[in-house]
Amino acid sequence: MFKAIVSASTLRNALDSVSVLVDECKIRLNEDEFGVRAVDPANVGMVDLTLEAAAFESYEADGGVIGVNLNRLEDIAGMAGSGDLIHLELDEETRKLHIQVEGLSYTLALIDPDSIRQEPDIPQLDLPASVVIEGAQLNRGIKAADMVSDHIALRVDEAEEAFYIEAQGDTDDVDLKLEREDMIDITVGAADSLFSLDYLKDMNKAIPKDAEVTIDLGEEFPVKLHYEFAEGLGHVTYMLAPRIQSD
Repeated sequence: MFKAIVSASTLRNALDSVSVLVDECKIRLNEDEFGVRAVDPANVGMVDLTLEAAAFESYEADGGVIGVNLNRLEDIAGMAGSGDLIHLELDEETRKLHIQVEGLSYTLALIDPDSIRQEPDIPQLDLPASVVIEGAQLNRGIKAADMVSDHIALRVDEAEEAFYIEAQGDTDDVDLKLEREDMIDITVGAADSLFSLDYLKDMNKAIPKDAEVTIDLGEEFPVKLHYEFAEGLGHVTYMLAPRIQSD
């Protein structure tokens, strides 16, 4: 059983955070939250999304799992204005999701959850460094890096208590330095890792520019990015595997 009413902007933010990595996913319809955990086909990027029941205008669920085509569901949600409410109801017999928004009714055929990639386990990593910055600052660093390279380095300088976003191209280099006073918070530790810029660009598309983004880092370890939306009732964690640097 699943029946819910949610604002279009909240649903779109939730779907966007997942669709930047995968085209289809399993949605866990728990009693107290709506959740998605997925990994991209190359096993490089992971996402863990939860949207608490309190983020919905109304929410009833009994712990089932459905499989959805994210592109189709996003297209439907995109038909609504940001202030519109979207009504969702699962038909248990036909295994279809009935969606209503502003007089428009849509019936979405669901995917067999067993045919979708297994949900990944998000590893518990004890990463030594952590910075908290605005989404707009991360966006600025990623855009600058994209001008010169297809890889991006994230580094914490322990002596300077500074966070660097760096990229080295064949001819040009770029770096963005954020000092302690430029950031919301920093926990200093040994951290310097290189990542695929394409993945970070995709993740960045979903991160609100006004969000507080927590970035957990280590030495050639995966990076974890955490942010909230829907007034703190939506939670997203991305994890991205590093590109191991050769000496």
